[in-house]
Amino acid sequence: MIAVMLLYVGAVLLLNGVWILGSAVAREARPAVEGGAEPGTARAAYLVLSSREVGIFNLLVGILGFVLALFAFARVGPSAIGALELEFGAFVLLFAFTYLYVGINQFLNTNGRALGWYCLFVAITAVPTAVITLLTSQGHAWPLWLGADWAAWAVVWFLFWVLLALQRPIALITGLIVVFVAVSTSWVPAYLLLVGRLPGS
Repeated sequence: MIAVMLLYVGAVLLLNGVWILGSAVAREARPAVEGGAEPGTARAAYLVLSSREVGIFNLLVGILGFVLALFAFARVGPSAIGALELEFGAFVLLFAFTYLYVGINQFLNTNGRALGWYCLFVAITAVPTAVITLLTSQGHAWPLWLGADWAAWAVVWFLFWVLLALQRPIALITGLIVVFVAVSTSWVPAYLLLVGRLPGS
């Protein structure tokens, strides 16, 4: 199930990264337009995405994650602590709630600060998860990659906290990092897992 989830997480993270980049480009171009200069968004109009359109994709992936997590919880036996299904479901919900909130917020239009603080919670949770995954990888390719993924997700969700909760102007660098992380931690490994080309999986 992790390969399926990662594939669509890669898609929605890529969209979110482009969306964040587009908002940064549009924001930087606004003073130039007001000053009579050539609008900067003309060259990069392809980066400016509709918030509600992006929101729909976030809702779809958030719902997918929620359903997969419930399916995993349904398979948990009596001795649940340490069960892989419980771990999978709990960790998937960490990110599914992010996507659900982003999707819903495009219709509620709140300031996103609460989401920012939730992202800090995710980032802090991701750090020890990355360490544990790397320490227990035994040199296998997929666990090593997954451990690096967790570290990258910790960085991305920390940036979301800075961007949303602290309202710092880091949209441009955040968007670039999110696009890179979407491809390297979700899209590529998901595809390799699905076609059976990732050793140690």
